[in-house]
Amino acid sequence: MRVFVTGASGWIGSHTVPHLLAAGHDVVGLARSDASTRRIEELGATAVRGGLDDPSVLRAAARDADAVVHLAFKHDFTDYEGAGRTERAVVQGFLDELADSGRALLLASGLAGKPGQVITEDDPTAFTGPEAPRGGSDGLVLAAGERGVAGVALRFAASVHGAGDHGFVDILARTARERGVSGYVGDGTHRWPAVHVSDAGRAVALAVDKATTGGTAAHVVAEEGIATRDIAAAIGDALGLPVASVDPADAMDHFGWLGGFWSTDIVASSERTRERLGWVPTGPTLLEDLAAGAYDHVARG
Repeated sequence: MRVFVTGASGWIGSHTVPHLLAAGHDVVGLARSDASTRRIEELGATAVRGGLDDPSVLRAAARDADAVVHLAFKHDFTDYEGAGRTERAVVQGFLDELADSGRALLLASGLAGKPGQVITEDDPTAFTGPEAPRGGSDGLVLAAGERGVAGVALRFAASVHGAGDHGFVDILARTARERGVSGYVGDGTHRWPAVHVSDAGRAVALAVDKATTGGTAAHVVAEEGIATRDIAAAIGDALGLPVASVDPADAMDHFGWLGGFWSTDIVASSERTRERLGWVPTGPTLLEDLAAGAYDHVARG
């Protein structure tokens, strides 16, 4: 198949493209810069220049593809609503192009909506409507079957970790270095799910091959939930910093925009995803990654 991937040079995308190529697919990746172009070509894929604000480029690439894997997102938390509007427009454009074709649209999403309860693939999305996070694009993809598209919401764990990560765990580690203490909120018993980036990339590639017309959710989760105080302790050990509780009332001040998310109890099962895709995570756990030095770059500055 010909697979068009947005975010192909990014954290998850660069670990997905090799698995797609190994499966025999022809991969085209969206590149918004010369550096992105080089990275995509180094991976062995073909680059097409453009960005999320180039609807004609996106739709043309989708038109020529058998499947679209949309991993890119504007991570601009100073204008998160604007990023959501862009996301919704991009996904609607892809759905318009793929309508009534039975082709697949896979979308990067997250896990939310049931604090303290185990989230399963059968749970409805919390992201619906244009004002929802990511413009409610998760809901659009889960309803893709109504338009004759094989929609898959890729619900990634809160931590997609590994050497080179610049996501949430990297931010927590940098916050710890700046504050001089690795913090968790309250008693730290609330949990975060995790998956190693190598396993995440393999799961996405498997989901491309197994997508069927309709709307399904795939939970890209290796560890259902790790206590945040244990994550904070591992960060503290890795950076040689003390570990301390942060009062919930001070979480936003201490951790910035990530404070609310870091305070939330998120537990997710991937049992159905593993069965459906034949996916068996084999990468290191988050705590193993931290102990092995995957985030030592933070200590080095």
